[in-house]
Amino acid sequence: MTKFSRRRAATLLAGAIVAPFAAPAIVSARSSQTIFIIVPYASGGSIDSLIRSIAKGMSEALDQPVLVDNKPGANGIVGSQYVARAPKDGTVLLAGGTGPISLNVLLRKALPYKLADFASVAMLCNGPLSLTVNAKMPATDMKGFVAYAKSRDKPLFYATLGPGSVTHLFGLMMGKSMGFAVTDVAYRNNPASIMELLSGECDLNFATPAAVVEHVKSGQLRLLAVSSDKRMPNLPDVPTFAESGYPELSASFWTALHAPAGTPRETIERLNTAANAAMQKPEIAKQLETDGLQADTGAPQLLDSQLIKDAALWGPVITAQHIALE
Repeated sequence: MTKFSRRRAATLLAGAIVAPFAAPAIVSARSSQTIFIIVPYASGGSIDSLIRSIAKGMSEALDQPVLVDNKPGANGIVGSQYVARAPKDGTVLLAGGTGPISLNVLLRKALPYKLADFASVAMLCNGPLSLTVNAKMPATDMKGFVAYAKSRDKPLFYATLGPGSVTHLFGLMMGKSMGFAVTDVAYRNNPASIMELLSGECDLNFATPAAVVEHVKSGQLRLLAVSSDKRMPNLPDVPTFAESGYPELSASFWTALHAPAGTPRETIERLNTAANAAMQKPEIAKQLETDGLQADTGAPQLLDSQLIKDAALWGPVITAQHIALE
């Protein structure tokens, strides 16, 4: 792979930022039309549940039906490709995220879509990773953790959700930043990886804080840091990586709404306003808190900026490690 610079990151994403507003005509959605939000995962997960709540709120704001349609498969590729080829009228949206959009584009040469195929509609939320270890590890803070890792004669084994996942890439970044060897171990899902951490088969995990907090409270696991910019309100005693001396490890995974490129500006703005209104509802705020997520709303350009940040953050480690997926 070629060297990945910030300038290249901006160039790669320029099409995704400019293309959405290139359509010559304005198409306004009609109240009789149903809007479908495509979730590229199977039903039943936390993101699926959140998007269904957001769809309900958007339906109320728009005064037209907004429904969720699950199209899982191939690490989000099936659903994302469907939206990339959908009508450019605002009736089909993608509940995109770090994996289906940013990482797939960076990792897969034969991807059947590109960033320029999507128009940014609205950021919805983001969430941090955690550095969680078994409570039996002789480290109670980041300084002790780094000292322990460097004293070992073998790498630390860390759990991932598979090659090219956020957890995989973050572990590589952490090992390089802190100066010790790590080895990734892939698991089919978060619960499986947490069980291995509890049993001591794995040394550390980057699961979301919400996924491990009960085990932390019970004394089985120890949460040493979170990757958010600020401390989490429900975990005020857990420092951030930046506070611990590693600002380069500030990172998050996110969820957002995308439309097919070429969707008119007026339609994008209407959908953005409805999404932002939905995110203000108390029931959604409660759902975010339960899932350990943070609302991250604003104009479509906020999502444009996030895509550029992702390319600059994950691109170099992908290039340095020569990671490529089919």
